[in-house]
Amino acid sequence: MKKFDYELIVCIVNSGFSEIVMDAAKAVGATGGTIINAKGTANKEAETFFKIFIQPEKEMVMILVPSRLKDGILHALYKAVGLDTPGQGIAFALPVDNVVGLASDSRAPKLDALKQEEHNGEEPKKDA
Repeated sequence: MKKFDYELIVCIVNSGFSEIVMDAAKAVGATGGTIINAKGTANKEAETFFKIFIQPEKEMVMILVPSRLKDGILHALYKAVGLDTPGQGIAFALPVDNVVGLASDSRAPKLDALKQEEHNGEEPKKDA
């Protein structure tokens, strides 16, 4: 099985801080991202524990990056919008098993090969 060297970085910040997230990520190699409006559900105990007011309106920024860029981007996000900044952001990375739709990635499973394997009664391979 081929290894796809990508990570999905997810950064959740207070509403209005997504541009700072993208600027920080782009400064260290990210090329773009997706911003989704979200709503936080933290409870009062969390606010007391962290000694911060948790704004319910959030923005979730998803950034797909080559694995080699992950640590640099996470560090940049921590500095720009970490919990002790007005953005009150958290960020984490998730491994990505497969990627399709990126212009620079031609390693996606070939549809014709998958159909042929199914026709032959074989179990389709994940990376044909």
